[in-house]
Amino acid sequence: MQLIPFYDKVIPQICNLNFKLIKKRYSRVDLAEESKAELEMDYDPLDEVKAIDDTKAGIKGLVDSGMVEIPRIFIRPPHELAEELNMCKSTLQVPVVDLSGIQFEDGHKKIVDEIREASEKWGFFQLTNHGIPSSVLEGMIDGIRKFHEQDVEVKKEYYSSDPTRGVRYESNLQLLTTKGRTATWKDSLLISALVSGYIEPEEIPPVCRRTFLEYKNHVTKLGDILLGLLSEALGLKPDHLKAAECDKGLALACHYYPACPQPELTLGTGKHTDPVFLTILLQDQIGGLQVMNDNQWADVEPIEHALIVNIGDLLQILSNDKFVSVIHRVVAKKIGPRISVACFVTGVSSPPKMYGPIKELISEENPPLYEDFLVADYFAKYLSRPLDNTGLDLFRL
Repeated sequence: MQLIPFYDKVIPQICNLNFKLIKKRYSRVDLAEESKAELEMDYDPLDEVKAIDDTKAGIKGLVDSGMVEIPRIFIRPPHELAEELNMCKSTLQVPVVDLSGIQFEDGHKKIVDEIREASEKWGFFQLTNHGIPSSVLEGMIDGIRKFHEQDVEVKKEYYSSDPTRGVRYESNLQLLTTKGRTATWKDSLLISALVSGYIEPEEIPPVCRRTFLEYKNHVTKLGDILLGLLSEALGLKPDHLKAAECDKGLALACHYYPACPQPELTLGTGKHTDPVFLTILLQDQIGGLQVMNDNQWADVEPIEHALIVNIGDLLQILSNDKFVSVIHRVVAKKIGPRISVACFVTGVSSPPKMYGPIKELISEENPPLYEDFLVADYFAKYLSRPLDNTGLDLFRL
């Protein structure tokens, strides 16, 4: 097998050491305890992370090298794999909300009612007839594909672990500073206006700049519409959440999930909730997103040109638990790449602004369940924890 230049040293190192350990650990149930201990002593996950990180080629580089077994750092802990075998899978489907007819009184009321029910019971819904042209959606998916599939020498210019950088490309960089976490099978282009409050067009990679800016303009307008509908679903004035500046912060995570040779051993994205007000997700037709509902994983089947909306932790807190932010994940697949673009509506982090349960929703019968907090403090605490934890308990009374 001929290896691509970036991996001519990394792949043999991983194959010769870690794949042997993987096989011994998961195939030989009769392995003596002392031998197991010896294998564990020989293995340092940080070495594996650094070896992959040094290439700047991400998961796609591993796949392009012809790798047929995934490195150990991607393999989920044995207890997780065992739990997966015993967990039932839901046949229920995430609700679908059709925005056509929103301009009419009866249609508007029906949409508000459907969003209320979905936000209370699921925390997720698919959105059709949302007004964003299919050409814009397809262009965005294609632009992100082109970014991740361009030459590594061009792509690596954006490779960074600096969270203050507005535009950066990375793959599992959090593992360099956080122990005890399993790597996930994806590469990400992260574009954020959290620090400066504005995304400079020149910072966007040229290969996807035009399509990104066009999509961003459309999805920002849709976000305002959704915040109005969610305000009404809470029994508030349509401008309530926007007046609270819930719409001010914006961040996009543009993920690329290559085909995985052993998808049953790893995940594309680990289970988590979103530490934001609202997430609007664009995905292709590959599928893989799953939502936890009634302690079962429910597949979110792709609907062509639909968008997926989910309630974030911050909106659950503001609603005083009327709306729910639910655990979700992305499973790895043998087919791919899967491409998705998550647009996070984050609220104001600078200048400092306090958030907490909405006063109009609080009463003697319905006391506040959370203390007030700064968004910046919330993010700092959330990011210091493993991804598979929700942030809802950080400020719970």
